[in-house]
Amino acid sequence: MTELAGPPDRKPSRTGRNLPAAIAVGVVLGGLVLVTLFTVKATFLLYVGIMVAIALWEFSRALRSREINLPLVPIAAGGAAMMTLAYWTQTRWALVALALAAIGVLAWRLPGGAAGYVRDVTAGIFTLMYLPLMAVFVALMLSEPDGARRTLIFVVLTVCSDTGGYAAGVLLGRHPLAPRISPKKTWEGVTGSLAFCLAAGAIMVPDLLGGHVWQGLLLGLAGVAAATLGDLAESMIKRDLELKDMGHLLPGHGGIMDRIDSYLVMAPVIWLLLAVFVPNGHAS
Repeated sequence: MTELAGPPDRKPSRTGRNLPAAIAVGVVLGGLVLVTLFTVKATFLLYVGIMVAIALWEFSRALRSREINLPLVPIAAGGAAMMTLAYWTQTRWALVALALAAIGVLAWRLPGGAAGYVRDVTAGIFTLMYLPLMAVFVALMLSEPDGARRTLIFVVLTVCSDTGGYAAGVLLGRHPLAPRISPKKTWEGVTGSLAFCLAAGAIMVPDLLGGHVWQGLLLGLAGVAAATLGDLAESMIKRDLELKDMGHLLPGHGGIMDRIDSYLVMAPVIWLLLAVFVPNGHAS
């Protein structure tokens, strides 16, 4: 995840984060995950939907700084429909909602005139794929009979990637992974992410889903690769837009977009591997 400098009256950590604030926010967000997943699990879908909606708003504001105007209404409406349909009905209806949302983007931008039409529509289709479509795979995980446990594995792996990378990067980081994209991300940090995710996968997949240790190890490996890509991709987007953070809603983390960048790319990867490794859900 992206680091954010703390407020002027607090000394930031070595990575630039306001660490106490970051920990407090992480505890609150994690608590909401547990409460929603293991009470009425459909409320977790509402939680995800709110996060995606805020991220869409942040992304729209960020793009406006470069005079790119997102057709936000069809993207938000289509995203809500995609996630709802993926959870409550069949996948094909979510695909229909995606197609209709894309058509909506084309139509919504028409009154704005020809100037910038291709630019804005292209950004709209990209945003539709980058945010709501990725979140659909969280809904698909959650919809399984053992969806709360599958989703918990997904969340924990993402947290482990972030936490392991942060700890190892602070303590041991010396060799930049991609200095032109994210100067603070190091190979040592990736190694820490890998160690945490391999351990989490090896423990959780057998214990929660009845899978094998080797499946958990592969899940952890794939999760680190996806999380790292998600982090670097968002860093590249911010560099292109000449922004430090997508927002400032979460103290110590930045915006919602800065918080969920890894989750977005991990969701389809984790869903796919769990669907292959443990195809039959158990009652939760």
